[in-house]
Amino acid sequence: MCGAGGVAGAGDVLLASTFRGVWPRAERIASVRFMAEMTIHEALYTTRAMRRIKKDPIPQDVQARILDAAIRAPTGGNSQNWQFLLVDDPEVRGQLGPIYRSCIEMLWKSFYAERIAAMEADPEAEASREMASVLKSANWMARHFEDYPLLLFAFIQGDPTGGSIFPAVWSAMLAARAEGVGATITSVMMFQMDDVLKVLGVPTDEEWVFACCVPMGYPTGRWGVARRRPAHEVTFRNQWGEPLGFEVPGPLWKGDS
Repeated sequence: MCGAGGVAGAGDVLLASTFRGVWPRAERIASVRFMAEMTIHEALYTTRAMRRIKKDPIPQDVQARILDAAIRAPTGGNSQNWQFLLVDDPEVRGQLGPIYRSCIEMLWKSFYAERIAAMEADPEAEASREMASVLKSANWMARHFEDYPLLLFAFIQGDPTGGSIFPAVWSAMLAARAEGVGATITSVMMFQMDDVLKVLGVPTDEEWVFACCVPMGYPTGRWGVARRRPAHEVTFRNQWGEPLGFEVPGPLWKGDS
């Protein structure tokens, strides 16, 4: 890693040699100057949905590190039966934007209809305020879908459970977090999958199954630990309904605070 004085170390030389011939020299130099390393716990606790992003492009060396981390994830039988598709072409994003907005409207009117009705009936309730926040953020993403500089689509073959694709997707999001790149995961375009496959040119006779789309970009907001229901409220031990045996009232990692 580069030290405070900007002198390249052994790791920098190794990485630079890895990228030699792939990108121009200036970009290779930039590629070896990683962000300050964070602990695994910081990455795990602060990687949350970051939907509000800037239009700034994500350099290819950053994309390479995200993808290279993703493909290290496990798959059933080490089959590696996945395929990723990156979209950064404005024309393609422009075709996907209207599809995404149509799908998100379908989502609100179906799966979330009851929660939205409850929110509108009692807007001051805590659950209503949380739902309103989710709606506001998700609708911002829908309005600005074409502005995300990078979309990562994940496809899988022969895995109806998702167990061989979502570990890789999560690894990609963790790697993005380490690079300062925000990401969120969405599968809502399943509502109009035929249209999405046509736009992306995905063959329909090879049994590729769409898992999700991960829009990425440098966030406008701050990273932080997401609020969640405590672990002991969502975990049983040995038998369904039996208590966990301990409580975790708040985040066990709190950063520098």
